[in-house]
Amino acid sequence: MFAAENGLKGDPRLQAISEAIRVVPHFPKQGIMFQDITTLLLDHKAFKDTVDIFVDRYRDMGISVVAGVEARGFMFGPSIALAIGAKFVPLRKPRKLPGEVISEAYVLEYGTDCLEMHVGAVQPGERALVIDDLVATGGTLSAAIRLLERVGAEVVECACVIGLPEVKGQRRLNGKPLYILVEPRKIDNGY
Repeated sequence: MFAAENGLKGDPRLQAISEAIRVVPHFPKQGIMFQDITTLLLDHKAFKDTVDIFVDRYRDMGISVVAGVEARGFMFGPSIALAIGAKFVPLRKPRKLPGEVISEAYVLEYGTDCLEMHVGAVQPGERALVIDDLVATGGTLSAAIRLLERVGAEVVECACVIGLPEVKGQRRLNGKPLYILVEPRKIDNGY
């Protein structure tokens, strides 16, 4: 669900967050309208508002794990985790974590990929939030859910800053709620 449909309709923070995201046409390839959150990170107020909205939502849900999807989930996850009193667990691409890992492969439009997590980072029964910057198809988030559930975690929700309005990934998220702040921007107004 989009934040505007869940009590934040007309909240000026959502418009400011959307406007702080730069659109880079044809990156990384022709036809892609890349949603660049680095400009959101440069805007202290918009970045803080992004974190604050997530913190307000998750503060009283008993979440003990915030799992961030590499790499842009790492930008928001640690701040949210600290604010709600949870630990941050990075879900990384293959061969990025030292030590013993558990892996979950998933299919992309153009191939396959994999997420890994340290064995022992999450304990059975812990309540987890999965965070990423953008959801398109839901494939990466679904892999994150499967990875966390394999170690016995209860995934409470997935959260993204940006989500396609026609997100069909909801059915691929194993019935887990999906919370999205804004839709992708169509044009670039520069920094």
